[in-house]
Amino acid sequence: MKIKLLLLTVVLGLGSVFANPPAKKRILVYTKNGKGYVHKNIPFSVEAWKKIAEANNLIVDVSDDPAVMNTENLAKYSCLVFSNTCNDIFDTEEQKQALVDYIHRGGAFVGVHSASDSEKDWPWYAAMVGGKFKRHPAFQPFEIKVINKNHPATSMLGETWKKEDECYYMNEFNPNNQILLAADMRTVKDSEKEVYPGRTFGDYLPLAWCHEFEGGRVFYTALGHDSKDYGDPVFVQHLTGGLLWALGENPKESHSKKKSKSK
Repeated sequence: MKIKLLLLTVVLGLGSVFANPPAKKRILVYTKNGKGYVHKNIPFSVEAWKKIAEANNLIVDVSDDPAVMNTENLAKYSCLVFSNTCNDIFDTEEQKQALVDYIHRGGAFVGVHSASDSEKDWPWYAAMVGGKFKRHPAFQPFEIKVINKNHPATSMLGETWKKEDECYYMNEFNPNNQILLAADMRTVKDSEKEVYPGRTFGDYLPLAWCHEFEGGRVFYTALGHDSKDYGDPVFVQHLTGGLLWALGENPKESHSKKKSKSK
């Protein structure tokens, strides 16, 4: 009798699990741009994030309306993705505070490319992202050193990633950043390179990192200027790995074992 009761309990428990599967995590892809340059890559990046979400059993919402930045609405999201946001991206102090509160509640954040060129007069935002955009030389091919090959955002890469992009020069780096990628400045052509960054960072300038910040998890990559990037499987894996890390998840083991021919 006890065995029958135990089996019944197990069956009923499994039935409850299948009847009420865990809710899918929801992410918000935010693309607001204030006055100034607006990247043409935004619609391509949005499509890439939709595909990433679908492949990883996530729900995605997309908005460029600062009104979504309120405490009640942000509570729905497991991660905020600022995909090529730029300049002033909030309308009110209350919207800024909603982001602060979200991070303090353990929220996840992913910043792509010009997310570091957003809200330039807000020190907390720069510290949260991990750095602040200063300028970039012309779009060009250059070499990127893979600093940490054990992170899901870089595990598909070799020692060096040869890529064509804007090499972002940044400052106000958060000292807690765990650097994942760095530009090999010896391969970057720029007549004003000696003005900044010069030798401040030696031969390598951070381009992508992750860190834990005031209760939240943050991943940022300066790469992704070209619209074609968002159809490139290697770059999409880079974004996917960053998102999954921010969410506290690990990509499938098979993904981490695949090595691209990026050398």
